[in-house]
Amino acid sequence: MNLKELAASLGLSQTTVSRALNDYPEVSEATRQRVKEAARRNNYRPNTRAKSLATGRTMAIGHVIPVSTRHEIVNPIFADFIAGAGEVYARNNHDLLLSVVPDRDEEQAYRDLAAKGSVDGAIVHAPRPEDPRIALLSRLGLPFVVHGRAGVGDGSYSWVDVNNRRAFHRATEFLLDLGHRRIALINGQEAMDFARRRREGYETALAERGLRADPALMRSDEMTEFYGYRSARQMLEGPQPPTAFLVSSMITAIGVRRALGDMGLRLGRDVSVVIHDDELSYLRNGEDIPIFTATRSSVKQAGRICAEILLDIIRNPGRPPRHVLLEAELTVGESTGPAPGRP
Repeated sequence: MNLKELAASLGLSQTTVSRALNDYPEVSEATRQRVKEAARRNNYRPNTRAKSLATGRTMAIGHVIPVSTRHEIVNPIFADFIAGAGEVYARNNHDLLLSVVPDRDEEQAYRDLAAKGSVDGAIVHAPRPEDPRIALLSRLGLPFVVHGRAGVGDGSYSWVDVNNRRAFHRATEFLLDLGHRRIALINGQEAMDFARRRREGYETALAERGLRADPALMRSDEMTEFYGYRSARQMLEGPQPPTAFLVSSMITAIGVRRALGDMGLRLGRDVSVVIHDDELSYLRNGEDIPIFTATRSSVKQAGRICAEILLDIIRNPGRPPRHVLLEAELTVGESTGPAPGRP
């Protein structure tokens, strides 16, 4: 069935049917639902090329990914984000255009996407403080949503972020309540905004209890398993080892757990560990009982929300920027217990 036949079966014009399928605001909700139900019933699928010509849109969303090996975007968490965003794109008949470029060519890649009209919009990943990509995309007039925040002018663009500062503040408080005072932070790269906010939450919680963050117990780097292993070994072999670790990712925490095992230390008994868990579909934090105590958030859900907001911006360009701050849930697992010597 083509558009003309679908419109005839409904007794509507082709323009009305097309607008209903594309969620134009001037079509009533009752008509929109009637058209979409008829499309599903008749297995109607719009011709993407024809739709692009009719609407002036490419029906594609861009994701520009730098290939640097020292960049947070190489973390496989990205796959779950894309899975969530991809669900929304598919439901709305959009394609995903992935551009993998050298770091030095990242900004030029955005310019090329805008100049060629290759995409209708873009999602910006792993923002840095005062990220130049935000100003660039604003100048280019290419609709975009940022997954995270840049820390400056956050009200001027649309973003979706986890409340990283509050999550790590709560996690640090949790360990302090268990009697831990030597709490180590194994963070992500602090050139990234999310990692900076996590450190601030950790430091604030310590300060509120009259404690100062010890630089010897703080690390910042790309969140790999070996980074977690190396950092934990170095600190545990020091003259004043930590009794607890606050770790920025599940993957890094696996390295911390390996270090504890190699040193004959018991997770949750000799040393406690709290992680940030993105509820990865391919790397679960245990089954009924979590392995790690974690501040939990779904990166797949963040991908869905980013995609939904971006498509709304594309359809309704005059709307003000939207901001979604997701709270992380603190879930207690088997990796935490009282500080050694405490009841």
